[in-house]
Amino acid sequence: MVFAVSRRAAVGAIVLVGLLAGSAAAQNDGKPKPAAPQPDKSAEAGVSRYCANVAPIAAEARIAWETRRLNELDAQIKQRVAELEKAEAETRDWVSKRDALLNSASDDVVAIYGKMDPEAAAAQLATMDEPIAVSILHKLKVNAASSILDQMDAARAARLTSLILAVAAPEKKS
Repeated sequence: MVFAVSRRAAVGAIVLVGLLAGSAAAQNDGKPKPAAPQPDKSAEAGVSRYCANVAPIAAEARIAWETRRLNELDAQIKQRVAELEKAEAETRDWVSKRDALLNSASDDVVAIYGKMDPEAAAAQLATMDEPIAVSILHKLKVNAASSILDQMDAARAARLTSLILAVAAPEKKS
């Protein structure tokens, strides 16, 4: 008997829903409205559980990625520092060679060439190694050096002048 009453209530509810739907359709130009989706409480709970379960794994993955990236950047910095140290060593080597070149001509030898006839000094400097000739010419007074260079072959004088400029340029910056 309880079953019969429930059955009648269910049939009545279906009829009532049908009538309400029909009247709503008549009010909305005959187009039935779709029912608004009801939030599924079990789906929200599932998403929350998923996020809670994945959060530690995601944090570990991010930390691992950041650590790997920091190691890569550290290696790049160490490489750049090594390159800079190498360049600094090369520069120091060049400066020491330049200083040795400038100091190779003693003041006595420079004084001798300064008092020589420009033609004779030019002949002797033309046969010397370029670094020694540059050192002597660099230490000479400007008038004496120009007289000697004037008596030399033009190509040799131009080469020695360019070397003197290369040696003298860092001195002017200092």
